[in-house]
Amino acid sequence: MTSETPVRKVVLAYSGGLDTSIILKWLQDTYGCEVVTFTADIGQGEEVEPARAKAKELGVREIHIEDLREEFARDYVFPMMRGNTLYEGEYMLGTSIARPLIARRLVEIARATGADAIAHGATGKGNDQVRFELGAYALEPDIRVIAPWREWDLNSREKLLAYAEQHGIPVEGKQHGGGSPYSMDANLLHISYEGGVLEDPWAEPEEGMWRWTTAPEQAPDQPLYLDIAFEGGDPVAVDGERLPPAELMEHLNRVAGAHGVGRDDLVENRYVGMKSRGCYETPAGTVLLKAHRAMESLTLDREVTHLKDELMPRYATVIYNGYWWSPERHMLQAAIDASQTTVNGTVRLKLFKGSVAVVGRSSESDSLFDEAVATFEDDAGAYDQKDAEGFIRLNALRLRTAARRHRP
Repeated sequence: MTSETPVRKVVLAYSGGLDTSIILKWLQDTYGCEVVTFTADIGQGEEVEPARAKAKELGVREIHIEDLREEFARDYVFPMMRGNTLYEGEYMLGTSIARPLIARRLVEIARATGADAIAHGATGKGNDQVRFELGAYALEPDIRVIAPWREWDLNSREKLLAYAEQHGIPVEGKQHGGGSPYSMDANLLHISYEGGVLEDPWAEPEEGMWRWTTAPEQAPDQPLYLDIAFEGGDPVAVDGERLPPAELMEHLNRVAGAHGVGRDDLVENRYVGMKSRGCYETPAGTVLLKAHRAMESLTLDREVTHLKDELMPRYATVIYNGYWWSPERHMLQAAIDASQTTVNGTVRLKLFKGSVAVVGRSSESDSLFDEAVATFEDDAGAYDQKDAEGFIRLNALRLRTAARRHRP
């Protein structure tokens, strides 16, 4: 479909907030088309049903509201966590990993409803426009994508509010000069904050900004111990209680957040070229990353561990930049998943005032830790220390040869 082809029906990723409510009306007026709304519950912690009433008030006849929490945790977050994935050494990709699921459902709903296009509310300055659209094109190469922020002139909050007032768009709790000073995104894995005072990378975040985590100074004075069980690289139980993926993450968000775990403040390199400062709360993700690495330390071969660590930055960049549905991500995922068959057992963690420490790990079936070999006590001949001499001499051969050649 070309950009000149009339749009009869478009599927909009709709939250019911200020931006997407205005986009809904703008699409109706600008394109003269029918708008289908899609609202996803991926654990943002807010009621999504009010979006239905708002959409109806704006004349929408086809409204899709879906609980995708379990699918999001099981099929997106957990596969990513198997890779111990961090972008630029810090960011746990909470926003990035949600976009491929939303893009997939947008495309599927467009097919099911006979829509000509999809639309999103991502700005022209951010990464999300890339993630939504790369995902959509990978799944439906001829889909048309409408990105209002790249077309309209409503480029400030005041203009958006004026448009809403002019067109009678109900945007509860949003007044001129009011509302949250931050741009926020939330799901089961994290909540992010950008804008406001955070646009100055020297400014410390205001304590009142944080929503999920207790300030470490105010966290309980007694530590919390958690036992997390893994099967095939995925967490399956906490303190002996088996939990489905979404419920497991919700539980860890609550208990880890209460102990001040999961805050991060970083400057990242966006795919579109600029640096951006953001703050994140990722309680469950912080705990699971620490636990998963500990489980792998006991059950993975040394060279497999090191190879995974080499692949991780590339895998993280692929996800951050929006290539979840690409052939390279599928290839990397296959390699990561193949390494996880032996990642089985339990890790014990100690949470205390914002910190997470590993204090124990056990695997009855797959531990590669041999106490008879590793002990500093009498090993009864399990390891012949004399063997180390030849090992060292062989590995030193090239170093000694070079040193002799370049000796002054």
